Amino acid sequence: MHTQSKYRLLVVRLGAMGDVLHALPAVTALRQAHPGWVIDWVIEPAWCALLTANCDAPNPGRGPAQPVIDRMHLASTKAWRHHLLSPGTRHKISALRHQLRESHYDAVLDFQGAVRSAAVACLTGCRRRIGESRPREWAARWLFTERIPTNGAHVIEQDLELAAAVAGDDLAPVQPWLPIDAAAEAWCDQILHPSSNAPAVLLNPGAGWGAKRWPIDRYAAVARTLAARGYGVLLNAGPGEEPLADEIASQSGCAAQPLSCSVAQLIAVTRRVALVIAGDTGPLHLACALGRPVVGIYGPTDPARNGPFGTRSRVLRSPESRRDHSRRPEPDPGLLTIAPEAVIQAADELLAGETVA
Repeated sequence: MHTQSKYRLLVVRLGAMGDVLHALPAVTALRQAHPGWVIDWVIEPAWCALLTANCDAPNPGRGPAQPVIDRMHLASTKAWRHHLLSPGTRHKISALRHQLRESHYDAVLDFQGAVRSAAVACLTGCRRRIGESRPREWAARWLFTERIPTNGAHVIEQDLELAAAVAGDDLAPVQPWLPIDAAAEAWCDQILHPSSNAPAVLLNPGAGWGAKRWPIDRYAAVARTLAARGYGVLLNAGPGEEPLADEIASQSGCAAQPLSCSVAQLIAVTRRVALVIAGDTGPLHLACALGRPVVGIYGPTDPARNGPFGTRSRVLRSPESRRDHSRRPEPDPGLLTIAPEAVIQAADELLAGETVA
């Protein structure tokens, strides 16, 4: 068990939304167990709002706007790999290396298990680089100095096991802490007025690839039913997903309101809704992190590993669906066997007696 008050830990989880949210319970547990530690994080700029409401400001220290970490390092690794030998990229990597080395970390936790995340860990010069013994990309393990076997079924459980290696003892699952962004909350007041008596349900029709996407006509049918029952229905449209939301709104007879919002605004909205309905995608995992009930509509991904965690939930998945992470554009055949009536029934079970803070 570490006793020094200023033990310095670096977390590497670059993205994406769901993956950062899966790592956050373990890091929150570390923060609760060791409040005196310095805990920093390396992340892609697109996801910094999951850690701080001050993405454009120098690291202000912990508080409601930045509850878990002390400092954030931004690493645009997705962009860098396309121009790896350009002078601009080399300059940015050198600057990151300088930032990381001057922090003198005692340990680095790589929750990503990819070659690029392990390479970022190596930039620190830290002698203690911890990762899973069976990482997502096998070559990454050769860049770890400690390889931790994990046995948990869910990725959040696996991340807790990994974090326990640096904590020095077991860590229990905790509700992760997310930042409170005052500007995003004010924006949300205009979308969901506090005096409204109509609970809101958030639908998220998009997903990382087509095989995980439940058809839009079925989301439209769910939207019509919920609106007819007096619920406010919101449609989250991530970057590039606006046509999906617009088509659902049209097919539902404008029963649902499309939203194009920032990550900070999505956090604010999700905090206030009564229910989230989505596939295996970042906004579903955000709802879980915020303790909101969720209906998960699953196809080729395994809910035992990537399903709802830590909140009231119903998961719909056909026995015909097989675990398959190939990026096929068409919906998984098993996903097509899930009818709108099944989603409405699951929603009814979760909405019964639900209150929103």
